[in-house]
Amino acid sequence: MAPPKQDMAEDRTDWAEDRTILANERTFAGWMRTGMAAVAVAIGLKAVFGDFTPTWMAKAVASLFLAAALYIFWSARQQAAATRDRMEARSAEPQSNSRMTAMAAILAFGTVAVGVILWLL
Repeated sequence: MAPPKQDMAEDRTDWAEDRTILANERTFAGWMRTGMAAVAVAIGLKAVFGDFTPTWMAKAVASLFLAAALYIFWSARQQAAATRDRMEARSAEPQSNSRMTAMAAILAFGTVAVGVILWLL
């Protein structure tokens, strides 16, 4: 005898929620890796720029990448927690564009600054 349609629908909903939770965790891990890459760039600046003068400029550029990493880490945590909370209420909302724009702007500005320093070497 086949299970009632209501039971099958509940099973599909449960599986969809499981997939969403796993996707949320993968996304969080991806943002953590991105933040760590920003930290690696900041650390790598020391090796690339060595005794660059003025030293404050190289430190400022490295600090931009560190600030971007901190922002990425916090945003990832905040978004993962919000997604988890929405799962309990079974409603979903997309991530805000302003957060993504701010992250992209910080990383873009840091990248341009690295380019400027490379040209000044």
